[in-house]
Amino acid sequence: MLLNVRNFVSIAKLAGTKQLLQQFWYGTPAQMNVHLKGRDLLTLQNYTADELKYLLWMASDLKQRIKHKGEYLPLMQGKSLAMIFEKRSTRTRLSAETGFALLGGHPSFLTTQDIHLGTNESLTDTARVLSSMTNAILARVYNHNDLHLMAKEATIPIINGLSDLHHPLQILADYLTLQEHYGGLKGLTIAWIGDGNNVLQSFMTSAAKLGMHLRIATPRGFEPDLRITKIAEQNSKEHGTKLILTTDPSEAADSANVLVTDTWISMGQEEEKKERLKAFQGYQITMQTAKSAASNWTFLHCLPRKPEEVDDEVFYSQRSLVFQEAENRKWTIMAVMVSLLTDYSPQLRKPTF
Repeated sequence: MLLNVRNFVSIAKLAGTKQLLQQFWYGTPAQMNVHLKGRDLLTLQNYTADELKYLLWMASDLKQRIKHKGEYLPLMQGKSLAMIFEKRSTRTRLSAETGFALLGGHPSFLTTQDIHLGTNESLTDTARVLSSMTNAILARVYNHNDLHLMAKEATIPIINGLSDLHHPLQILADYLTLQEHYGGLKGLTIAWIGDGNNVLQSFMTSAAKLGMHLRIATPRGFEPDLRITKIAEQNSKEHGTKLILTTDPSEAADSANVLVTDTWISMGQEEEKKERLKAFQGYQITMQTAKSAASNWTFLHCLPRKPEEVDDEVFYSQRSLVFQEAENRKWTIMAVMVSLLTDYSPQLRKPTF
């Protein structure tokens, strides 16, 4: 006879089996000695290889239990999330709102038109007020230093939804997508062809920890931040991976498993459009670009996409994982929320990384 949730909980309470209840709702103890509850997520550089793997494991677990098995996991019940958005978004907003609500929590979407942030009220005061009313803050900001200030003043976890330096939630979704497609991450070569922006810099602060090689092609004058390049060089040396920086897209694509690009003109750079389009000539990803890539190459783009960045033949091909990648924003952001706010441990068998 199948045991429904209400009967299970009633019987467990009557029996006084607190451990049984915890395992039903929160899973069996994890097989990794990782404790993320209460942490901030500002950059992937602050997370170890085991911690990154744990977040990906958690995302796989939630996706399997909720999407594929149809289970209801109210892990955020009674919790609320403040979502500060200085920049508009499709995937970050929807993944956070729907993901947090799916877990039983209450997300509150806040733009600069909704609250006094930066006009009549300081970041310090905002962080302290939100700490007293919510359980976590997800902030999508222009200036990465604003996240550091919020993290200093808040008493709840701060999660980077995007800043000028980093986009960690996007990269976790990319890694989950590659994990699902290739069955593992170690040994993959990622070729970045485009702007030295926040998405690339999140790859640079994490890929080597998971055993992945990076081949980066950017036009002169559009290289990644020198401080982050030094971090990437150190990570690569420490973990025995290869890091190549070039201005030649063909050199970056050579033998790569994954071709990646992003917008050439981010929000706030509209005045640079003419200059940027000229500088990025020859950087469009096409089937010609992929001729020197590995035979199992795939394509990623965090969206929104413009045709000058990648042509339709590649973008809509079977090699393209962009829509799976977009969906995985939801599962990885849910994994971050659950890891930072609860004691839940994955029940799914640990993947091979």
